[in-house]
Amino acid sequence: MSVPTVSVLTLVRGRRAHLVNLIAGLNASTRKPDELVIAYMQPNAHDDLPETDFPVREVFIEGDAMPLAAARNLAAATAAGEQLIFLDVDCIPSPTLIERYADTAAWPGGIRLGEVLYLPADATTGGLDFAMLDSVGVRHPAKPPIASDEIRPTPNHGELWGLSFAISASDWVRAGGMDERYVGYGGEETDFAARLEKAAVPMWWVGGARAYHQHHAVHTPAYQHFDAIVRNARLFHDTWGRWCMDYWLGQFAEHGLITWDADTITVLRHPTAAEIADTLMPPDTLFS
Repeated sequence: MSVPTVSVLTLVRGRRAHLVNLIAGLNASTRKPDELVIAYMQPNAHDDLPETDFPVREVFIEGDAMPLAAARNLAAATAAGEQLIFLDVDCIPSPTLIERYADTAAWPGGIRLGEVLYLPADATTGGLDFAMLDSVGVRHPAKPPIASDEIRPTPNHGELWGLSFAISASDWVRAGGMDERYVGYGGEETDFAARLEKAAVPMWWVGGARAYHQHHAVHTPAYQHFDAIVRNARLFHDTWGRWCMDYWLGQFAEHGLITWDADTITVLRHPTAAEIADTLMPPDTLFS
């Protein structure tokens, strides 16, 4: 059986230190990627990134808003690999992540999701100690634990987690890529999950493809993304006849910013600057 070529794709706006650690993780991999594609959502590339023994290609996406769907599509169109591994810039791959995603390309195939552990602040200050990262990382309570050799079917495509997943380039094209009408935070991944389901691309949790999510500030509720969440939720509803991001919408409604029902979101008011500032969580908050 031939070994598939693998492209790792990541999206970047700011977060230089996180990108440095992501590349360091790739350099420590038991199987190196055939290339890294960095899609910059900013005018210039970061300087002085770690050297690699695999090619690094850079593409650029214009737009002040976060054009996440368009950036992923451009990265995928640029990539040469038969397998595409999308890795959030906040994530450090474990040494076996690429190998495990590559080994599961033929079977079970489809789209594969890897486990992600959330790191406390300063977890990488002294460099990458993977045993230490395993010990201090925390699994998101909404995600299942999985053994390192386990492969588990995921019948609910809504489980798609954009932090870390692998898919063949052909299945990416078959599903139609991501809908570039989604701009800013939220919705584009859930829409892509629906596209995958419609295209009959199966989904699996794959053990051994662990990544570590580097700490950054968390806002709860996500008032800083209020306009984008409302806009993208409406777009998703218009497309699929149901809501996504119910969690955020529920919080907005609870705090009197919107009302919503089966068909409509009505904006009652926008969050104030003071309210947005107050949503910043303490540094020990790992996820929203």
